[in-house]
Amino acid sequence: MQNYTIFLIRHGITQGNIDGKYIGFTDLPLCDEGYAAISRMAHDELYPDVQKVYSSPLKRCLETAEIIYPDRYIKQIENLCECDFGEFEGKTPDELKDVPEYLEWIKGGYDAKAPGGESFGDFTLRCIDGLGEVFMDMMKEHIYRAAVITHAGVIMNLLAGYGLPKGRPSDFALDQGEGFMINLSTFLWQKGPVFEIIGKLF
Repeated sequence: MQNYTIFLIRHGITQGNIDGKYIGFTDLPLCDEGYAAISRMAHDELYPDVQKVYSSPLKRCLETAEIIYPDRYIKQIENLCECDFGEFEGKTPDELKDVPEYLEWIKGGYDAKAPGGESFGDFTLRCIDGLGEVFMDMMKEHIYRAAVITHAGVIMNLLAGYGLPKGRPSDFALDQGEGFMINLSTFLWQKGPVFEIIGKLF
């Protein structure tokens, strides 16, 4: 049975991350600090060699992918975008601490969503659809090692929702530029979909 290895890698830091803002669909580029940090890690050869690279279409992910894998084709996957935070986009928790809708939203739950945004349940389903697009393309193109450059929310929701062994989203928190290695097989995917979590990259 053929296994397919995917490295889920979080994009580099943006000014919005530094400012502690909710940055979902907002299309921020890497800041100078983020560009430099990813460049250092790539120079130190911390990232695995892959046959193909998939990425969220947002700038911070595409720029990260281009730094790490300058000689690889990058296929954009719309469903791998970060969660849409609606009216909370670009705001900090401190700015929202007295907003009733925000206090309800941070309680979590499948149907919880920011006004004008995306529910946690819909986001999780979109994430697995995005990973499914990657997996189908890998099988079609005979790609057995690939990188996916995406967002913290996407990675944590995928691993907590569909990874084995099971864990909570907080168990899979990671800093900018870090990642996890997973293995997929047609057998597990058809049974779940689920996949095997191998561990952090470094």
